[in-house]
Amino acid sequence: MSDTNVVEEQIVVEGVHNYSTEEEYVKPEDSQLLDQLEWFQDQKLGLMMHWGPYSQLGLVESWALSDKDGDWSRDDIDWGVDSAELKRQYFGLNKTFNPLRFQPEKWAEVAAEGGFKYLNFTTKHHDGFCMWDTQTTDYRITGKDCPFHAHKYADICKNVFDAFRAKGLGISAYFSKADWHTPTYWAPGMEVGDFMNRGPSYPTQDYPWLWEQFVQYTHDQIMELMTKYGRIEMLWLDAGWVCPQNKNNPQDIRLGEVVEKARQHQPWLLSADRTVGGPYENVVTPEQTLPEHPMHIPWESCITMGTAFSYRYEDHYKTTRQLIHLLVAVVAKGGNLALNVAPQPDGRLSPTAMDRMKGMGGWLKVHGEAIYGTRVCAPYTVGNTHFTMNGDITYAIHLYTKEQDLVSEVIVIPLEQVVTQIDLVGGRENLTFERTTTGLIVHLPESELTGIAPIAHVFRIK
Repeated sequence: MSDTNVVEEQIVVEGVHNYSTEEEYVKPEDSQLLDQLEWFQDQKLGLMMHWGPYSQLGLVESWALSDKDGDWSRDDIDWGVDSAELKRQYFGLNKTFNPLRFQPEKWAEVAAEGGFKYLNFTTKHHDGFCMWDTQTTDYRITGKDCPFHAHKYADICKNVFDAFRAKGLGISAYFSKADWHTPTYWAPGMEVGDFMNRGPSYPTQDYPWLWEQFVQYTHDQIMELMTKYGRIEMLWLDAGWVCPQNKNNPQDIRLGEVVEKARQHQPWLLSADRTVGGPYENVVTPEQTLPEHPMHIPWESCITMGTAFSYRYEDHYKTTRQLIHLLVAVVAKGGNLALNVAPQPDGRLSPTAMDRMKGMGGWLKVHGEAIYGTRVCAPYTVGNTHFTMNGDITYAIHLYTKEQDLVSEVIVIPLEQVVTQIDLVGGRENLTFERTTTGLIVHLPESELTGIAPIAHVFRIK
């Protein structure tokens, strides 16, 4: 079994399988959005970052606040308190969040060197803490209760966005539609039945005036991000239960209204209303999983470099070989890889994470033509060989599980079309080959038979 399949199999088992299907996808009609989707599909590799006060504890982001999710989100910390006290302590983490080693320019430099083409950054997770200088709440990185508020980089979103744009990377703004801190979503003293697990603490249809306050709060925050923080390529919306079709408690935030208002300022803006479907889920976002089959729509898999989206002390990171194999598997199925790298609570990136990013960049510098700007190509994947195409050129990417794998003098590429030339990307051109009933038999040059298997052999087929 190939390393790609091992990694993919693990991710598929552990992943969140609730994502919209290709059949449900609603293709935009606006030409600017269609052009933007083509741009998005060219990028292939995005950097995702979950970062906030929760990073101090090496704790899962936000979910410990939800009683419904407490069985899996609270087991790595012995809180020794009841649920109400736990929430009080969690919401107080902003008072100690002081990332004095925050390095936005370094983050951007490493991302660019690693071959990443866009950033998806958490402006606000479900816990409601805002990583930008919002005027809607004091529960923010620039609030007086947060010791970082006087730092020159205090407006974290501004400094991150500016640094990544300066390196040529696009910006995707992660924003949670749920907000467990604001009293118009979790209203004190209004906990009715099961309402305060993930959704509002009250039936929205019984308290329309309170719900409207939350809707306006959400619109104001989104419009701040969309009008005061430069060019944004995509508004990436989490908390799929916040939607009108929620049967337990309808939660209509009138998303179309605010997205169209934002598009008056940024007409190219993509919207990823994840897991909800409809005209504002322009990009489908599987989480910690890959689709079983190629999808011919814009999609990205959000997958962690380590074991979690938020920072973990002494986390276990995938190797560079595993990460490249994962990227190849995603791209061969027509998607982008949004690789999550969680910053440390002090504002730096883990040395191990940076090493992995640089390793990916080194490989992509040589072989990126088989990744960036490509589209799906039948037969997609056969054994350890994955296919992509760009125009009239087909790429076959033959993966090796580990350095100790046998590198054969001949490699079989199962393609049926007429071929005039095969080159080794990053190596010799005009390789010797012949066609048989099993496909193309390609002869590797002697220089490739060193006894050490590369991450992959990449063939350019004309």
